[in-house]
Amino acid sequence: MDKEIRPLVLFGVHAVMEKIREAPQEIAELLLAKGHVRGALRSVYAEATRRGLKVRFVEVGELTRQAESDKHQGIVAKVAPYAYASFPDLIQELARSMRCEPIVLLDCVLDPRNLGALLRSIEGAGIRDVVIPKDRSVGVTSTVVRASSGAAHYLRIHRVTNLRGAITALKQNGFWVVGLVPGAAESVYDRAYPERVAVVLGGEGAGIRPLILRECDFVVSIPMLGKVGSLNVSVAGAVFLYELLRQRRPTGPESVSDRVKC
Repeated sequence: MDKEIRPLVLFGVHAVMEKIREAPQEIAELLLAKGHVRGALRSVYAEATRRGLKVRFVEVGELTRQAESDKHQGIVAKVAPYAYASFPDLIQELARSMRCEPIVLLDCVLDPRNLGALLRSIEGAGIRDVVIPKDRSVGVTSTVVRASSGAAHYLRIHRVTNLRGAITALKQNGFWVVGLVPGAAESVYDRAYPERVAVVLGGEGAGIRPLILRECDFVVSIPMLGKVGSLNVSVAGAVFLYELLRQRRPTGPESVSDRVKC
C-alpha cells in the first residue's frame, strides 16, 4: 500500500468514532478535552477504552492547536498516514472475477472538501473503489476524511501515477468509461449504462482534462434548467452515481439482463 508521508489528525466526534470502529489499530493516541467528557464524548471515550486505545486528557487550547481548528468538539485522534489501496491488485481482482460494481475515477479534484463530499456520496452509493492521480489532485488528508464524514475509512482509494494508464487497464478488463461533462448532448438519464462501467468526474474549474476525455467511450451531462451552467463536482457526482444505482435496482426501467453484460 502507498502511504502519505504526513500523519493524519482527525477531529470531531463522528469522524473519530468511525475511525475507532473501523481501524482502531491505526490510532496512535486519542486526545480528549479535560473536564468535558460527557454526552457523545463519553460514548467515544468508552469505546476507546474498551479497545485499549491510549487516551490523554488535555486543555481545549491544545486540541485547537493539534486540529488547527476550534471545531474539534473536544476530541482529536492522531492516526497513521492514510494507506492507499493497490491499483495493480484491483486489476488482478477484476481479471479473475465477474465483478460488475462501478469504479470512480477523479481527475483534477483539488479542493479537499469537494473530495471528501464526493467520497461520502460514492460510499453511500455502495461503490468501493476510487482512483485518483498522484499529481493534479488532493490526496487523502485530515480535512478530506472529516468532509467525508468518515466514509473514506470504508473505501479503497487507489492513487496512481498515470490516470490514463489506469483507464486503459480498466478497458482491458471489460469496463466502459463514461465521463460527466457539462453541456454534453446526452443526458445522464437517457442512457442505459453497461454493467462494467468506470465513471470519470472532473474537478472544479477545467473539469476533465482533454487527454482523459479522449479515453471516455461516451460522455453525458446533467440537465441544467436554471441560469447556472453546471453543478459543483461533489453534487454532480452524487446525482450521476445515484442514477447508476437507480438503474441497477430490479425495479428500475430495465432489468439488469437488458443491459450490456460483463
